[in-house]
Amino acid sequence: MKLAVLASVVAGASAFTSTTPAFSRQGTALNAGPIKPKLQFVPCISKDELPGPGKATSGVAGGLAICIAVDEKGSVFALGDKCPPINQPLSFGKVADGCIQDPVLGTKFNLKTGAVAEGDWCTSPIGKIVGGLFEPAGVPTYSCKTKGSVVEVQVDVNYKAAFESQYWSGILDAQGKSNGKYY
Repeated sequence: MKLAVLASVVAGASAFTSTTPAFSRQGTALNAGPIKPKLQFVPCISKDELPGPGKATSGVAGGLAICIAVDEKGSVFALGDKCPPINQPLSFGKVADGCIQDPVLGTKFNLKTGAVAEGDWCTSPIGKIVGGLFEPAGVPTYSCKTKGSVVEVQVDVNYKAAFESQYWSGILDAQGKSNGKYY
């Protein structure tokens, strides 16, 4: 009887152990180290697409949506193109007095810092309703320069890969296998 109990305990325990040898190594991205940031100037828009003074346009640099704004003096600025709190495009805004104004909620963002201008968080009628639910938040700013016939923006070219590497992979991942492979 003791032998039968011992055998069932061993069989039960072996059901929960790995069948792969301890010395094997899986060659997946799950074993890779963290992806380090890599700042680099990348093309965003052509010089021909630059808006006139007091206006903005949108572009993509390194997989990020970028707002290219030109102030009244002709200086060019690059900011994130997603306005908090509801992520509508900032590139539809008007540029004046060193700020760009969100066309829907009325928030003004400083062109140099991306911070919300003093007292200008969600000032439109709909903005007062929506903005009251969220804390004021700025937008990211990026260095930019013109090189040849393009406007280049300095972004982290590894940002997208680093973000995607954080997706959870396990028994119930979208691919169905714990090692990230498809069936």
